[in-house]
Amino acid sequence: MRKSLLILPLALASSAALAHSGHAGHDSAMLAGLSHPLGGADHLLAMLAVGLWAGQQGGAARWQAPLAFVALLAVGGALGAAGLWLPGVEAGIAASVLALGLLLAARARLPRWAGLGLTGGFALLHGLAHGAEMPASASLLAYGAGFMAASAALHLAGLALYVPLHRISRAIGALLAVAGVGLLLGMA
Repeated sequence: MRKSLLILPLALASSAALAHSGHAGHDSAMLAGLSHPLGGADHLLAMLAVGLWAGQQGGAARWQAPLAFVALLAVGGALGAAGLWLPGVEAGIAASVLALGLLLAARARLPRWAGLGLTGGFALLHGLAHGAEMPASASLLAYGAGFMAASAALHLAGLALYVPLHRISRAIGALLAVAGVGLLLGMA
């Protein structure tokens, strides 16, 4: 629990500009990959929300949702690095924060297949963005390992935070949903 709380200030202190830039100042592809999910509110909030929502779902979903997310994040990252881009990826990423916030606020219990499908779809969008924004000189393997590790750490932080915060999970979900709306409006 204490270790996960230490991640939060570090993540929040990172520069928002790093999330969607070329990461040219990083010494390694791994560091660039590690910093990507931490550098923008859209990725950071979505990763924490996946962990919080997985905690709220309980049971096997606690590990299945984050694991499915990271696996499909890797697929999306490889597709993005290969040049695949879909219209509305950034809006989908912002919508993931909104949707996960609403699910938390409503304490929604989806069938496992639906929850995994939803988080998996969001993971593909996040992966596309991560892969497309990989520095040209970076190794996909090192960069991908970095953004997958950072994302998994944020999922774990969300899971760890759910236990002490479960009583206010509806309020947290509502705040995430508001942040998602703000992210969407900021794109207009």
